Amino acid sequence: EWEYACRGGTTTVFSFGDDVSKLGQYAWYGKNAWDIGEEYAHRVGQKLPNPWGLYDMHGNVWEWCQDWYGPYGSQKVVSDPVGPAQGDYRVLRGGSFYNPSSFVRSANRVSSLPPDLRYHFSGFRAARTYHVSP
Repeated sequence: EWEYACRGGTTTVFSFGDDVSKLGQYAWYGKNAWDIGEEYAHRVGQKLPNPWGLYDMHGNVWEWCQDWYGPYGSQKVVSDPVGPAQGDYRVLRGGSFYNPSSFVRSANRVSSLPPDLRYHFSGFRAARTYHVSP
């Protein structure tokens, strides 16, 4: 679900296309934050949103996801994988203000932290399902 929301209907490396030179317009990441001494999470909404109006899907802070980390199946295309039923690490998505561009691409995911640890470069995105009445 996170990757679907990040992509905003696109199939490119980033929600805005494949041109990494535009990344600084959409994301706080290593090159425009950490490398110049801004070693902290930035206020949300200072960069451009993705096509669905979601801000900071690329970079700023890693976002915890509900899924436990595990390998994807052997299929070439995986649609809405949920991962294993249990595990040691949750999936983190989006990259952070200290990561290189390859870490903030739409499809990237990592499992480097157990869920009981907190760090200044990780957080979560509150989301809710929106239903329109007929």
